[in-house]
This record gives sequence, structure tokens and C-alpha cells, in this order.
Amino acid sequence: MRIIFMGTPDFAVPALVQLHGAGHDIACVYSQPPSRSGRGKVLRASPVHARAEALGLEVRTPKSLRNEDAQAAFTALKADIAVVAAYGLILPRAVLEAPRHGCLNIHASILPRWRGAAPIHRAVMAGDEETGATIMRMEEGLDTGPMLHIVRTPIGNKTTGELTAELAELGAGAMVEVLANLEGYEAQPQDDALATYAPKIDKAEARIDWSRPAGELVRHVAGLAPFPGAWFEYRNERIKLLLAEEIGANGTPGEVLDEHFTIACGEGALCPSRLQRAGKPAMDREAFLRGRPVEVGTVLK
Repeated sequence: MRIIFMGTPDFAVPALVQLHGAGHDIACVYSQPPSRSGRGKVLRASPVHARAEALGLEVRTPKSLRNEDAQAAFTALKADIAVVAAYGLILPRAVLEAPRHGCLNIHASILPRWRGAAPIHRAVMAGDEETGATIMRMEEGLDTGPMLHIVRTPIGNKTTGELTAELAELGAGAMVEVLANLEGYEAQPQDDALATYAPKIDKAEARIDWSRPAGELVRHVAGLAPFPGAWFEYRNERIKLLLAEEIGANGTPGEVLDEHFTIACGEGALCPSRLQRAGKPAMDREAFLRGRPVEVGTVLK
């Protein structure tokens, strides 16, 4: 098929690579414009942009698709279908209707659960037993379109980072399957009554509230790892907690209960497994404590 691919972050790269490897004609790749990052604020292309150029594909990075010129340029590609994966821009009706078979999206949840910007984070934080990737036909609503195919995976103790990498590959494979036999997949409408919303992670959510139950906080930590990272303060320094396990102990919320760095929560306690100091690489608990042991009885903020 003649495809327009639209994606930006690492999550979208496997889909581009697999579609290209499957022999489809990638007419053009759309991605978010390069942004400045790092200490030197160097202008960097998105992961999808960089991989597309490495594959020898044309890349376009419009700031918006709402103007007539951008829409005309999109339509002129005469694509059979557009494949979208975490692109980051709203697609207006003119764009949605331009390809012969419309636009298909890889959404990282089992729809209609977790429509919105942060489906993987929210599934982990909520304690869902499983998640997945849904291939859906796009319409103007937020992740409301009919579904063609769903692939599933258990969450278990996986972090958002681990699930993101897994779902990127699963979603890519599912899209390749669908495009190999598009007419064989019957679109199923979503049940709006079962829909939940996955809003973008707010910075304020990342601070750990030790008054919450330990089980919730363990999921909170996993759901925010590796980015933006749940954090607490110790000696006026922000420490990210990237992995933790629930422990059967009790104390004042935020209190360090023993030399193993067990921390009391509103119910129960947790023990950090992986932490990260500001500007430093992530490290396991033993390495963290060797550098700066935390006195028993300290109450963390």
C-alpha cells in the first residue's frame, strides 16, 4: 500500500521500520518539528524523523495541519492510507479523509479504556492487570473511532518504560497484520459507556505523597518510570524513585524504618529498588546507600 506515516517519539519507530520492511511504499513521513534539548539546547530531530531519514524517506515537519496549504500538500501524496502512532498533532477532517482508506492509529491501550495522552502511565498507576495496543480507524473525536484489531499483554511488575517498548513492537506488528488484509478486519464501534480518560501526566503528580498506601505508591512509581519519575526530597535534594517493592511494616508516613531504607507509607511500607539523584545516573539501593546512608528515623518529604 502507499502509506503516509505520522509519528514522533521512540514508540512510533518500530511501526515505521516494520511497515517499511513489509514492502509498503512509504510516500512520506510526518513528524513533529525538531526541538532543542540537552544542556546545549541543540536542535534535534525526533526519533521518527531520524529513522525515516536513515531509511531514505521524505520527512515533513509542519507545525500545524490546519492550514489549506498543508492539507493540499498532504492530499497531493495520493496515499492509500495514513498510519498514525503518537504523532502529537490534531488531524483535521480534511486530513482524515484524504487517504483512500482513511487514517489508522496505533493506540497504546485496550480501548475504550484509557483514551487520551498517557494510556500506559495510567494503566500501570491504576493497577490494571493487562494492557495492549488497539488498531483503530481515526475520526475527529479523541480516540473514539471504531476498532479493527487489539493485541494484549499482562502488566505484572512492568514499568511504563518497559511497557512502552513492548507495546511499540506489539502495535507495530498488529498494524502490519491489519494492512496485509485490511478488508478482512471488521471495524467494531467502541462502547462509550466503558470509556476512561488518560490525561497527560501533570508535574505535580510526580511528587510522592507518603500518606498513600504502599501498594498504590509502588504502582505510582512504576507508572512514572523512567519519565517523569516519581520523586521525594532528602536533604533539600530531589531524589527520583524508579522502582520499589511493598513491605509489610508500619510507621509514620515518610519515616525511614531501617538500614535497608524501608519507608513507611499511609498503609504498609515500601523499599526502594532503584533511585536517581539529580544529574546522576540511576542506581540500585545498595549503591545509593553506600554513597549517603540514610539515618533510621529520618522523615522524608
